[in-house]
Amino acid sequence: MDVFDTDMYRRGMSAALYSLGRWCHRHAGRVVAGWLVVLAAAAGLAATVGEGTHDDFTLPGTEGQEALDTLTRTFPQIAGISAQIVYIAPEGSRVDDPALREAADATLERLDQMPLVDDALSPFDDLVDGTVNAAGDAAIIQVQFSGGPSDITDQVKTDLRTATEPLEAAGAEVELGGGAFMNTGPTITWMEAAGVVVAFVVLWIALGSGRAAFMPVLTALIGVGVTMSLIWALTAVTHLASPTPLLALMIGLAVGIDYALFIVSRQREELGRGAEPDEASGRAVATGGSAVVFAGITTLIALAGLAIARIPFLTWMGVTASASVAIAVVVAITLLPALMGLAGERLRPRSAGSGRAPIARRWVRAVTTAPWVTVVVVVLALGALALPGRDLALALPGNGTAEEGTTERAAYDLVDEHFGPGFNSPILLTADIIDSLDPVGLMDRLGEEVAAFEGVETVALATPNPTADTGVVQFFPSTAADDPATAELVERLREAAPRFERDYDVTTAVTGQTAMEIDVSEQLSDTLLPFGAFVVVLTLLLLTTVFRSVVVPVKAALGYLLSVGVSFGAVVLVFQRGWAADLLGVDHIGPVISFLPILLMGVLFGLAMDYELFLVSRMKEEFARDGDADRAIEAGFATSGRVVTAAAVVMLAVFIAFVPESDAMVKPIAFALAIGVFVDAFVVRMILVPAVMKLLGSRAWWIPSSLDRSLPRLDVEGEALHERVARADWPADGSRVAIESLTLPSGHVIDSWRTPDSCVVIEGSSRDRAFVALTLSGRAPQATGTVRVDDLVLPFDASRLRRRSALLPAGDISRRRSVGAWMAELGSTDPEALLTEVATSLAARGLGPVPNLADRVVDLSTPIRIVLAVAVSTAHVMVVDLADLGEDHALRVVGACHDLLTPDRLLVATAAPGALSGAGVATLSLDPIPELMTV
Repeated sequence: MDVFDTDMYRRGMSAALYSLGRWCHRHAGRVVAGWLVVLAAAAGLAATVGEGTHDDFTLPGTEGQEALDTLTRTFPQIAGISAQIVYIAPEGSRVDDPALREAADATLERLDQMPLVDDALSPFDDLVDGTVNAAGDAAIIQVQFSGGPSDITDQVKTDLRTATEPLEAAGAEVELGGGAFMNTGPTITWMEAAGVVVAFVVLWIALGSGRAAFMPVLTALIGVGVTMSLIWALTAVTHLASPTPLLALMIGLAVGIDYALFIVSRQREELGRGAEPDEASGRAVATGGSAVVFAGITTLIALAGLAIARIPFLTWMGVTASASVAIAVVVAITLLPALMGLAGERLRPRSAGSGRAPIARRWVRAVTTAPWVTVVVVVLALGALALPGRDLALALPGNGTAEEGTTERAAYDLVDEHFGPGFNSPILLTADIIDSLDPVGLMDRLGEEVAAFEGVETVALATPNPTADTGVVQFFPSTAADDPATAELVERLREAAPRFERDYDVTTAVTGQTAMEIDVSEQLSDTLLPFGAFVVVLTLLLLTTVFRSVVVPVKAALGYLLSVGVSFGAVVLVFQRGWAADLLGVDHIGPVISFLPILLMGVLFGLAMDYELFLVSRMKEEFARDGDADRAIEAGFATSGRVVTAAAVVMLAVFIAFVPESDAMVKPIAFALAIGVFVDAFVVRMILVPAVMKLLGSRAWWIPSSLDRSLPRLDVEGEALHERVARADWPADGSRVAIESLTLPSGHVIDSWRTPDSCVVIEGSSRDRAFVALTLSGRAPQATGTVRVDDLVLPFDASRLRRRSALLPAGDISRRRSVGAWMAELGSTDPEALLTEVATSLAARGLGPVPNLADRVVDLSTPIRIVLAVAVSTAHVMVVDLADLGEDHALRVVGACHDLLTPDRLLVATAAPGALSGAGVATLSLDPIPELMTV
């Protein structure tokens, strides 16, 4: 056969998901068991290798990070993990009283006996300054550890507390802080469980079934169980910041429930229309699942975009959050249909429902009655709420943001009270002094230089390392780490590096935890604009491709920016100005975690696109029916509004649950996401969007034809499935083969052709007839038009048709193979009996000689070989090329094959024009006949 192109049909996403959904439904036990095995394996891996999180805020490539890395090699006593023992003398006493001095010495002796303690400095050591406050009633013991972050276990912290017993026995108030106490893991509270319960109640109300409502919750919990286990196992090979697991849990739980909700609601719709359970699951996964996959991909892209900041811990946050979304998507399209398969008919609603959605219709009519008024009021109101966001202050978390009542928070507050805010923010200036002949004197002079800078409160230490090649000046600023004045001080010290090099012949760098936090915050702030541009451009590209519109994506992007702005404004009001702080359990008023803006923008982008997609795609679908834009807005909103409302309420319940009792770093992120979801879903998408669509009318769906042609077509709402369902009974006249509007390679179009026969002859040019033959076997490149072969509709069922069809002859005929062996290779179980039947047909059609089982295949004539292949083949559709046979042989072959066909099989034969006109079978002539084709 002259095959010009054997590329397979490119199936739409909905087609693949339809098959996946039905398979998972029918093999429910296997799928559920598989996921339980995955969950158990992930949990076992986490328990075996997981080491826990650590707030390692590194920033490769910066001056501070490079200096800190060098210090780790040359002066590990300074660069390693440290702790502070802060103790306050009893009222009326001083820390240098004999009793407290003796207790401090006893504590230092105990510290020296701890295996991981590299050095413990007495506050009265001549090498340090500033560790006893001016009033003499507070002191700090500096403890330096030799291990890494993972070595500071709970037992080490307990031993550290035990070592302070002499001080406590002497009546001192003792608290522990420092970097060693910033290694906090995720904590799950009863509020998160309450959020899940609220989500279940919302789902029950929205779906009208407790059984259906339980499924999204169960699948989401299994998904986050797998995610959290894998994240915990990941800590064995890399450092993850302590908020990382909680953020993945929060996002995975929210999107996991929402994604499953969209699919379950679609399945119940299909069941309400009378579909069989497995068919309903297939359709639900193909339609709702297509949208879920698209929404998940957009969220993945946005979260992966966090790598733009080039900050490792933030990149890992994006990666783990992306993993939680990806797992939620996979669970929704596999485990969920399996659970629906186990439920079967029990998910079928008692009544199909009217579908009128009176509340939704009254709502959309109200907001579109005076659309200009609605748009102006909403934009002005949201703009006003976003204004406080201009004052958003960012900083990385420290012990000052720890939960009240913890020893690290108490130590931070005591240092702040008795020493000043800067003493919680030590800064290091390092110097390369390898060429100095007087390293001690040089460091003394550098210490004096640093002490002279405005904003430096105390120089605690100025000393060379034991090998005298690196010097360190440790000093405390007069302001806190999150104060802009501290960042300015760090910048001035770095600007002074050329002067230090000129005057002292040393290379200096400013580093330490405080300087690193300032660097990270500044880089995150600098990344906001490019990341925002990335998200907006991504919004425009994706939605333009999906909706084939120019205005709708612009409107969606502007609405998203309004939602983000209001979230920023609300964060400032609560976390920086203290509005409703007590009600929300906010202990620390001040700058919020510096990666909040970029993380919020990434996550909210995915959620906003979800709501836009589910609402506006239904409006587009209704508009396509009759072109009535006003009716499309109301009908589309009525159809999707309830599910979107339920999805948004579920998101709110999950995010709000993480606000009152959660980690101080996660709390503002959860709050910002909750505000963003509320504003985007209930204000932007449900008020602003219908009003804007009303103003635009049919112009909302305009797109330049050149742009329309250049964009790919994404099937995110299961349009292919809708077409497949609509064509389920087409052509309803008993035809086995039906073709409509099929464009050929020559440019001709088959308007309509049908036949009930089991044998089809295709005549025409070699290129066109090969194309049609490959189309009828599911193997041609995708073309416009619709084709049906028995119960399969193309292009939707192309892969199924490929599996049920064959291009004949087939098999290896190049070797000295016998007819019997060849027939067995093609699938014959009884070659001798089948050969007898074939011999009868060949004799009746005048074809010979009749072969024997021992004859060599290579010696058979082409007509005999074709007939044998058709007789032996188990394929449902068989394609043979007769173009190289003479007219007489071609007619005889068609007749013999027709004799051997069983009623359930179909033969497609291609031939030159007019070669088989006398065959007496259905013939599709591809010559441009006016009543058959148009050009």
